Amino acid sequence: MLFPDFRGRRLRANKNFRRMIRETRLSSDDLILPLFAIEGTGVKKPIESMPGHFQLSCDHLVKVAQDAHDAGVPALILFGIPDKKDALATRAYAKDGIVQKAIEQIKEKVPDITVITDVCLCGYTDHGHCGIVENGIVENDASLDLLAKTALSHAQAGADMVAPSDMMDGRVAEIRGLLDEEGLSHIPIMSYAVKYNSAFYGPFRQAAESAPQFGDRKTYQMDPANSIEAIREATMDIEEGADIIMVKPALSYLDIIYRLKEEIDLPIAAYNVSGEYSIIKAGEIMGWVNAKDVIMETLVSIKRAGADLILTYSAVDVARELNS
Repeated sequence: MLFPDFRGRRLRANKNFRRMIRETRLSSDDLILPLFAIEGTGVKKPIESMPGHFQLSCDHLVKVAQDAHDAGVPALILFGIPDKKDALATRAYAKDGIVQKAIEQIKEKVPDITVITDVCLCGYTDHGHCGIVENGIVENDASLDLLAKTALSHAQAGADMVAPSDMMDGRVAEIRGLLDEEGLSHIPIMSYAVKYNSAFYGPFRQAAESAPQFGDRKTYQMDPANSIEAIREATMDIEEGADIIMVKPALSYLDIIYRLKEEIDLPIAAYNVSGEYSIIKAGEIMGWVNAKDVIMETLVSIKRAGADLILTYSAVDVARELNS
């Protein structure tokens, strides 16, 4: 059907028409807020590269969790900045570790918000890599036990879900096996199954103090040029027991989200990462863009590509806007 018989503008003529035929709907139910937990009391340390975000001690984390819950955000994901680091990431799985304490306090004060935890070793190792390093090499199999112990410690502290982000082969099976063994078979795993070696992670590494001290992460994070590999990685993690599959980053990998949505039948999460957030906020500071509108358009594009859940630093502001 061609013009003048078809006129697409007829159904764009007013806001109610546009609402009624909208194909993609973003909801506050889709959102997960990342937060950075640090030791101490009364600590609210600004993250210079991520305007509006902070490293927060547990007392402040509880307040932010309450604000997020009140705004309609159903879940948050915790990243920890420990008081000390070592080669074996011992503070990652310590009972009195920063994430473990943050979980307990948030669940005590804001019990209805879902607490997800990032499971990785990079922020806890003195070398900054996501696994154990031996002779300058990140050793896959030697890292699995520590990753599983970390996930277990989070679940025992009260986490509702664990999210391994390390990209070691076999870690989902190791975590699932240990959780089941310890009577925690009800705890779901959201796997960073498709995590690319991306330049968009820069601000996060400042926020989490997790930059590698030598080399890079190309031997375990995925090559940005690959898409078929994403299907293999996701399929492997599903077979190992993952409940949700994540794609990270989101914006440069919308095609990957779309492709996975066609290939798998599990929920898909996408991480709207720090660099994606910071670029927009920098544009706002310079007066070049309307950040609120750009963020909303960005999240709709991620949802349109097929994501069921979106991890975003804009979660609270977006939820307030959607629910106003």
